Amino acid sequence: MSISRRALGAGGAALLLRPFVSPASAQAPLEWVAGALGGGWYTMTTGCAQIVQEANPDIIIRVVPGGGVANPTRVNNGVSQLGMGLDFLVSDAYKGRDPYREPHTRLAHAGVGWSPTEHHMLRRVDGGPTDMKAILTMPGLRIGCPQTSSSDTLVLAKILNEYGTSFEKIRAGGGRVVHGSYNDLTAAFGDNQVDYVYVALAKPAAMVMEIARGRRQAHLVAFPQDLRDALSAKHGLSQGVIPAGTYPGMQDGDVPVTTMDTVLCVSTVVPEETVYRIVKSLIAAKARLGTIHPSMAAFDPAKACKYPGAPLHPGARRAYAEAGCTA
Repeated sequence: MSISRRALGAGGAALLLRPFVSPASAQAPLEWVAGALGGGWYTMTTGCAQIVQEANPDIIIRVVPGGGVANPTRVNNGVSQLGMGLDFLVSDAYKGRDPYREPHTRLAHAGVGWSPTEHHMLRRVDGGPTDMKAILTMPGLRIGCPQTSSSDTLVLAKILNEYGTSFEKIRAGGGRVVHGSYNDLTAAFGDNQVDYVYVALAKPAAMVMEIARGRRQAHLVAFPQDLRDALSAKHGLSQGVIPAGTYPGMQDGDVPVTTMDTVLCVSTVVPEETVYRIVKSLIAAKARLGTIHPSMAAFDPAKACKYPGAPLHPGARRAYAEAGCTA
């Protein structure tokens, strides 16, 4: 999932979802920043905005394009009142950690779990260590991952930091880090240019299936529980499992992994009642979410309030409490 900073600003087309309402009853329009035009987040946001407005004709929502790095800052600064965000980037924004320059103190959330994405690490089966820490700290490591601006690689950098290493240290120790597209990484593994691959893709990932059909065997690497806990506590990342049988021949059973999830960001200045009605409407329409985008079928209101990376907006807290989720 690429999150190039240049492409994630406020520019681009906007979609104004505006049903007929009496001017006297309408609230000021809300801006909901999504992802790139035509992308998953834009599709999700447009569908969710339609659900909200069907249930609340006085809530007018303007959908605009954006992206993972920029969205939390837009919401914090009041440019957009709502926005899609990646869990670890929202956490970094709230705490003022790189790539953000200062804490985003006006940033809250209205639920997590809108679109989970599993992190995959693949290893060679013809030698070498099998444990994630041993792999990532081994001399001469040869690993492939997407471009440095991608969410996949930003998370891998955090994992390397947990283990006291970095891309620079890997190269300095005689290893190799190959950055490229998913197709490039598939070819690099198959051609023996790298021995390990790290990507974040929703299961079952076409790229991983392609490697499974290739001439060089690979196996999924489990994420240690202490690492998953550290990534959750420090960076707001989620946890999940790649179930047994998802990738035949590449796993012996369930594989515990870190997951990257979509958080609904909301400005702290949006009134409690407004956020309550928005979240309540989305919870009531849970059965429709999977028809908007398949990944949204995983949304679980009973868990959505438990994101630790930023404060839960009071309006969202009220809606989730009614649905059985207590932060």
